[in-house]
Amino acid sequence: MTTLTSAPVAPLLDRLFADAEARHPMTDPEFADMPAEERMRLMRSKAEYRAFYARLKDYALPVSREAGRLLYMLARATRARTIVEFGTSFGVSTLHLAAALRDNGGGRLIGSEFEPDKIARARANLAEAGLADLVELREGDALDTLARDLPETIDLLLLDGAKSLYLDVLDRVAPRLRPGAVILADNADHSPDYLAHVSDPANAYLTMAYTDDVELTIRLA
Repeated sequence: MTTLTSAPVAPLLDRLFADAEARHPMTDPEFADMPAEERMRLMRSKAEYRAFYARLKDYALPVSREAGRLLYMLARATRARTIVEFGTSFGVSTLHLAAALRDNGGGRLIGSEFEPDKIARARANLAEAGLADLVELREGDALDTLARDLPETIDLLLLDGAKSLYLDVLDRVAPRLRPGAVILADNADHSPDYLAHVSDPANAYLTMAYTDDVELTIRLA
């Protein structure tokens, strides 16, 4: 048994995934009626991302069940001790990563979220899971909160916030990524500048589309 597959984490995740599936933005006419091109434009816009994501503050927007399991496995396989997460939301991905840290013998996860209500929900979920001691959630703009006081070396980075900021967040975290560090970017197809950067061999990354939704990257040097 692992922390991920046993109580209290497993039943909590089942509930959170079910809640997210039942309450999806596309059940709201405001989003369902929005043309796909407009949604894509807003996700890629640095000027408008805050207003767009503020309209989604009541939705969990979690990683998929498969991506969550992948995060746990990557953190275990790399024996991660230090993890940074951009975009915590209600903490579904955070629970997977913190469970891995627990099973790795401990560590530190720094999460980031600019919506106060989401931070509160994530903290409550982490407390219910018994994993709060492993996680520091930083409230505010990740371009500020992840620009300081990071661990000396970082083993794993999750990018799952505003897609237009993926490259900016990577720029702040990259100096601390150890060789072999893993980066998982959710819906990276909405961040073409990020994909161009990690695909350029001169930048010392190796990357591939793991699924339609997930870009998997390692730091080479």
